[in-house]
This record gives sequence, C-alpha cells and structure tokens, in this order.
Amino acid sequence: MGGAKRHLTRPIASDDTLALQPRYDVLIEEARPMAESRDGVVAHFVQSTGPFTEYERTIRSDDGRLVETTSYRLSIPWFAWLFGPLLRRTLRRPATPGSAPFWAPPDVLSARQVSVLGLLAAASLLSAFTNTLFTQTVAFAGDDLGVGDWGRGVGGTVVRLGIIVGLPFALAADRIGRRRVIVGLAWAAPIIASLGALAPNFPVLVATQSISRPLGLALDLLIAVVAAEEMPRSSRAYSVSILAMASGLGAGLAVVSLPLADIGDGGWRLVYVLALVWLFVAVDLTRRLPETQRFERHVTEQKHVDAPMQSRRLGIQMAVAFFGNLLLAPSSFFQNGYLKDERGFSAGMVAVFTLITTTPGVLGLVLGGRAADKRGRRRIATICVPIGAALIVGSFWFGGPLMWSFAVSGSIVAAMAYPSLAVYRTELFPTGRRGRAAYLILASALVGGSLSLLVTGALLDNDVSHGAILSALWTGPMIVALIVWFTYPETAHRELEEINPEDLDPNPRG
Repeated sequence: MGGAKRHLTRPIASDDTLALQPRYDVLIEEARPMAESRDGVVAHFVQSTGPFTEYERTIRSDDGRLVETTSYRLSIPWFAWLFGPLLRRTLRRPATPGSAPFWAPPDVLSARQVSVLGLLAAASLLSAFTNTLFTQTVAFAGDDLGVGDWGRGVGGTVVRLGIIVGLPFALAADRIGRRRVIVGLAWAAPIIASLGALAPNFPVLVATQSISRPLGLALDLLIAVVAAEEMPRSSRAYSVSILAMASGLGAGLAVVSLPLADIGDGGWRLVYVLALVWLFVAVDLTRRLPETQRFERHVTEQKHVDAPMQSRRLGIQMAVAFFGNLLLAPSSFFQNGYLKDERGFSAGMVAVFTLITTTPGVLGLVLGGRAADKRGRRRIATICVPIGAALIVGSFWFGGPLMWSFAVSGSIVAAMAYPSLAVYRTELFPTGRRGRAAYLILASALVGGSLSLLVTGALLDNDVSHGAILSALWTGPMIVALIVWFTYPETAHRELEEINPEDLDPNPRG
C-alpha cells in the first residue's frame, strides 16, 4: 500500500531558475541554509508542508552540469497505484509557484490528511458495494423468487426505511467518536450483507439488506463527517469528489460482479458472497484510522457540551435531500429492470451499460469538486442539478445511441453537482451535532426515495412508461435548484468554526 522510498534524478539547465526555488504545488518546500557547499551541493530543500513522510530535494554540480535528485517516501493507503505515478510525474518537472496539477487538491495536504483520505476512500469502496448490492441484484433476485415490479418497489422501500437502524450509530459518533463507530460499521455491514446469499425467499433477502444497507449508509455519512473535519478549508469539496469516485468504484465492482447472475437462477447470490472481501478494509481501518482532531478538541475543550442544532439549516437540507431523491432513487433502482425488460439486455449487457455510462461521471466529480472549492458551491449546484436530471430522464425515453448519449452526459453533469451538495451536509453543523444532522438529512433522502419507489413501481405495473414517470419526477431536482439558490450560504474557503461559531463558544453570553 505504498511507503517505499523512491529516488528521482534528472539533469537541469544552469539557467533553470525554477528548479533552484522552493516548490509550491503538491507540497511546500523550504530551503536548508548551507554554510558551505559539500559534494558539489548547490541547493538543498526539505518539505515544510506536504503529503510525504520523508522528503528532500538536492541539486548538485557534476562536471559543470546540474543534477537534481528528489528522494521521498509516500504512504497513500489503498490508492498509491493511482496517485503515486501522478506525483512522480509532477516531481520530475519544475513547479510554477502556486500552480498545482489538475488532479491535486487546492490546498497542500499533510501526510496525515493524505493517509486519512486514503483510508476513507477505502471505506467508501466498502460502503458503496454494500449499498449497491440490493439495487443491482433486485431485478434478477425478483425473477428467481417470483416477485414483480410492485413487489420489488415495496422491497426497495422497506430496505430504505431500514435507515432507522443507523440512528444509534450517528448518535454514538457524536458521543464516543467517529473512529470507533466507523470501525464497527466496517465490520458489520459486509458480514450482514453477505447473508443475502442464503435468503430462501424475497422477504428474507429484504430483511438482511434492511439491516446491512443502513449500516453501510451510516458508514458513508460518517466518512463524510471525518473528511469535513480533517481536510483543509479549501479542499473539502475536493475530498468529497475523491470519496465519490471511490464510491463509484465500489458500486462499479458490484456491477462488474453482476454477470454472475447469468450463471443460473441463483447466480445473483454469488454477488452477495463477494461482500466478505471488504473485511480486508475493515482490518486496515481498525489498524490505522485515527480519531478526528476536531472531535478530540470538542471533547477536551467543550466537555461534551452540545451546541444547539441549526434548525433552519437542517430543514432546508432535509428538503433538498427529499426532493433530490424523488428522481434519483427510481432512476437507479428501476434502471436494470428497464434495460432487461424493455431493451432486452442480459445481465452482462446491463453491467456494460452501467459501467460505460457512469464511468465518465468521474470527470464530472473532478471538475465539480475543483469548481466548488475554487468558485463556490451554490452556482455549480443550481446549474448542474436540473440539467443533469433532465439528461438522465432523456435516457429513459430513447433507445439506441440516444439512450447511451443521454445517460453518459447526464452522469457527467449530475456528478458535477454532487460535491457541492454533499459537502454542505457536514459544513453547516457544529461538531457535536454533525453526525446526527447528516443522519437526519440522509433519512429525509431515503423517505423521498421510498415514496417515489412505491409510486413508480405501482405505475409501472399499470403500464405507465419509465420516461413518463421520471419526467414528472423531474420537478424534484428543479425544486432542489431553487432551494439551493435562494437559501444556501456560500461556504467555500471558510473554516468550519467560522461557519459554525458555536464550536468556538458553545455557551455564548448575551
């Protein structure tokens, strides 16, 4: 998982003034003063702030030529394979001061922050896989167990309403800490999810997922809480985009596993068995995930005094979650059934369609996360939410190339809005209330999604088309855009304590 010491060497021109200056891109260097030059050393730099556990850059004169050697040790849990090569490529080139590469966060992250973000991304893989299992397999499990669209919609509603299972964990995270709860959920969610493989009938399958999915969702919301509390002020939306990409990968792995359903009537059960693979992540979180510094400060300085909940902020965010999920839930839940029944797709083709149309959403997450951190959240969300939703609806009206193009473009535009909306869920509440606020917002989203699933399932069984139903539900994203534009504050570039002054003084005197 990374940690090996690396050495990069490159010749530099004698007039390359940038190479002789401290870097300020993926790290901040400081020059070590040199009383005298030894071994031809012209300049020596070390890390002042940055992601490396060890770092030094030395420039030597060798027979009249300047040679730069950069030595570093980097530990990125689980994702060194992705970011390690990007960092090496950046370090091989001179840096223009203040110009970070496109993939890097706006702020320079510390080694602790990089480690925490990597662990949270791994936890997002786990959470997304367990949260996606039922949605991806319900069409095939329903066929095997003799359940139609209405029954599947009811099952999806019951699984979503199981969110009540997650409430004690959200409350506990605000009392005993984020780390202990996250570790417990990381063990419990995949184990209980895997029990779906043994379900003798559809109600038992629904019962197992009504426990495991809420545990995965509770894990997901606490991951977001830790990211908000650990990341610097101008990179919180960036961290959301990274975690969302990891979630997409975790969900994608569930999709990739879907062709197992083609093995036979019970092939879908094998997808549930694969949930046990994520126990490797649980082991690593147990070993390496620290408690957030903000929560530790909250316990030490405030002695468990709870700041009051911002009821207006909570109300508008719950409304956004409710109306946003009116379209999102049925469009994702019934997509596989739509592709299988109306477009004649096999399980393998469903997986191909899902991967091809959702993978470009990574681009939207990157663009949306950087734009939210640099230019603000409100404008991005207001523009992208209704447009992305309209494109998704279009993918249910047409077949052939138009269906694919609408789905791809909808995935990109909707993903651009996600970091802006998601980061608000943790930014607008004080430390002592952050976990339960995130839970209540999530619960509101699931209520909205559950109602729309019931309505959609009933209408589909009465031969109303997918496109007509989802077109009507598009009013939900439009309401979201209006609420965000007229009621949300701008939080970019602000510390959490500035947004929530209650954290500085939980008992202000009049």
